[in-house]
Amino acid sequence: MSGDQNGQRIVSAARAWIGTPYRHQGTRKGIGCDCLGLVRGVWSEVTGHEAQEPGAYAPDWAERADSDRLINAARLHCGEPIALPEAAPGDIVLFRWRTGVSAKHAGILSGPDHFIHAYEAAGVIESVLVPSWRRRIAAVHRIPLAD
Repeated sequence: MSGDQNGQRIVSAARAWIGTPYRHQGTRKGIGCDCLGLVRGVWSEVTGHEAQEPGAYAPDWAERADSDRLINAARLHCGEPIALPEAAPGDIVLFRWRTGVSAKHAGILSGPDHFIHAYEAAGVIESVLVPSWRRRIAAVHRIPLAD
């Protein structure tokens, strides 16, 4: 399968989660998930392997973190980040709210200017990657799938 086909497969899996309510630490499509639960659920579906369990985490975990856990986990499972200009549909995008704090939010690119994510106020939605989101991008990672 080509990279484009892999990306479309990932986007299709992520879009199947749209409408899932937001639930902190949730991981169940249609039942409830947070941004990490969405990415973990899509990961499991497209790779055929259960995503690593992150353990319990508080809603403000990133503000109190002594390491960048989200970026470290992405690097461990996906390899080094890719440059934003190379990002493609199906890639994982990680966000940090402010410079100097840990990345705290994750989504899946669904197009050059859109991404799918679980947002507390709305559940799983597809959003426009407007400048206020784009400038908060901390890293982009590609899910490793066999071609």
